[in-house]
Amino acid sequence: MVTALAARALSWGIVGYGWVARDYAAPAILAAGHAVRAVCDPSPAARGAALATLSPAGGAHADLGPLLADPEVDAIYVATPNHLHRAAVEAAAAAGKAVLCEKPMAATIADAEAMVAAASRGGILLGTAFDQRHHPAHAAMRAAVAAGLIGTPTVIRIAYACWLGPDWSVTGEGDNWRADPARAGGGALMDLAPHGIDLANYLLGEPIEEIAALTQRRVQPYPVDDGALLIGRTGGGALVQLHVAYNCPDALPRRRLEILGSAGQLLAENTMGQDAGGRVTHTDALGRSRSLPVPDAEASPFARQMAAFARALANGDRETFSTSRDLHTMRLLHRAYTGDPACR
Repeated sequence: MVTALAARALSWGIVGYGWVARDYAAPAILAAGHAVRAVCDPSPAARGAALATLSPAGGAHADLGPLLADPEVDAIYVATPNHLHRAAVEAAAAAGKAVLCEKPMAATIADAEAMVAAASRGGILLGTAFDQRHHPAHAAMRAAVAAGLIGTPTVIRIAYACWLGPDWSVTGEGDNWRADPARAGGGALMDLAPHGIDLANYLLGEPIEEIAALTQRRVQPYPVDDGALLIGRTGGGALVQLHVAYNCPDALPRRRLEILGSAGQLLAENTMGQDAGGRVTHTDALGRSRSLPVPDAEASPFARQMAAFARALANGDRETFSTSRDLHTMRLLHRAYTGDPACR
């Protein structure tokens, strides 16, 4: 299978055709030179919207069975509400299909652990869709840190916020499952903090080992947190600060990533998110600032992610998409919510 996949583009099946799949993942699959072979979603409107991206022989299904039974489907992209990730991944693994699953990995640690076990039994590649790892600006920042441009990294500060009202909807279906604790597993912390936790690991090459958080339910009238502040420390001693929120008006500055080091600073503005672009500034220890060059600056992070998954599937790489790293992120999220240091 590896040899065959290396010789051709992937044919993808998409499970859950909401706004992220429709506006970002499906176009990214096509931009990466792959095909959308099949889509599964219980909503007739979602299946209708998917028809425009399907390959000529593809199909839009209400149930998962026909998609998994299609021998032409090489990989599955799962973009359902969080509480449905486990069932989709277990079924795909049993069918021998590689899976790229949206973050957070699952709604609970138990579900995440079951997903990893299913992937191991099925011998499949399972990755979590941390598209921020594939943003061109973040790749340039990682390279700059590794080259010593800012000396020893001491602190990462991230602000990643948005406005998510109780009736928020992109597709117009009026079902804001992200505000439902049973389906989402949490609120702003559960939805947005995984990106920052994973990104700190990516930028510094070392994971967060200690973490704590304060959450709030201050503006939005739903039963999940609408904001959170997290602090963490990596194994090497770098500090990490994250502010995530569902209560920040979208017109305000709300997407900022800073890496401070012993010899300078890297500051990225408007790079956190689904789109390419933004800007990165390097300031040295004397206070002199310049733009940091970003190769392939306008490339879609989603398209780069899909291409990276295809390469990992072809060459057997299990580091770019690592279940052990993603499970560690899930445990950090749980510790941030509960304060339970035993969850490691």
